[in-house]
Amino acid sequence: MVIDFRLGDVVRLRKPHPCGSYEWRVVRLGADIGLRCLTCKHRILLPRSELERRLKTFVSRAGVDGESRDVGRE
Repeated sequence: MVIDFRLGDVVRLRKPHPCGSYEWRVVRLGADIGLRCLTCKHRILLPRSELERRLKTFVSRAGVDGESRDVGRE
């Protein structure tokens, strides 16, 4: 199953970045997904299949207009 990622989504990955953060913002979509660390602002590109394996949960989802909203707080 393909997970629907949107620009502006904040995701939590299973393993921490060396800076200690687990949370990343989606900044690029395509075959490779661009992520920016919310703590140190480091930017990485991951193949979609690898990101789907590393994904733990969505912290917040971006709306259709790019506005982010918290998951579970509606």
